[in-house]
Amino acid sequence: MLALLAGRGALPTAIAAAQDQAPVICALESDPPDRLEVEITYRIETLGTLLEALKARGVTRVCMAGGITRPQIDPAAIDAATLPLVPILSEALAIGDDGALRALIGIFESAGFSVLAAQEAAPGLLMGSGIPTVAQPTEAHRADAARGAEIVAAMAAADIGQACAVRREQALSVEGVFGTDWMLAALADRPDGEGGLLFKAPKPAQDRRADLPTIGPETVRAAASAGLKGIVIEAGGVIVLDQPGVIAACDRMGMFLWSRGQAG
Repeated sequence: MLALLAGRGALPTAIAAAQDQAPVICALESDPPDRLEVEITYRIETLGTLLEALKARGVTRVCMAGGITRPQIDPAAIDAATLPLVPILSEALAIGDDGALRALIGIFESAGFSVLAAQEAAPGLLMGSGIPTVAQPTEAHRADAARGAEIVAAMAAADIGQACAVRREQALSVEGVFGTDWMLAALADRPDGEGGLLFKAPKPAQDRRADLPTIGPETVRAAASAGLKGIVIEAGGVIVLDQPGVIAACDRMGMFLWSRGQAG
């Protein structure tokens, strides 16, 4: 049986819908999913009790998907089952997102659960290499994409984010703690007008069982509102929700979608 640790956004719903057997939906008290009915609500201070509850239900596999806000530990709320995990949790919450997710995955694996990536739980979320849109990238866009890959790789060293906007090989904006949507909204009144592209890719060494970058039709609309002319994602490394809808939205906006191999 699968347990889905669901956060915000459309990804948890897509994963739940792809299952033959309904998963056990779990959610942080502070970050309920948008469209799913939660069966088990937990806090980071009761993670040990969550592990026990999942075992009691016969859960053997776990998938983490959706956005959450990094929680803070309230020492007074820690229950007995979670006390042995406190050193690991405290260290995880003090480091970057990638390290924190690795620590959380380690906790579940140590408890005997298999941790599935979203793309394993719901095959078909990733795209192969190609440009499926009517609009095609120019040579200038290809140079911007190469620059975007360099920028995201540099960001990964500081565990900052997984996306940037690039024009004329210059960074217009980079993703921070508030995410891609906020970054794109901040470009609505950009002084240079329009042009450039959105580039998204996973961190080079990240554990791909959690926190893969994601785009959907809303991303296309936000990128268009930001004056961007296309979206470039790393082939096989970015989840694309509603792929036909994303391609159709790009075509309506006159934008290109390039699922780019790592070699360019």
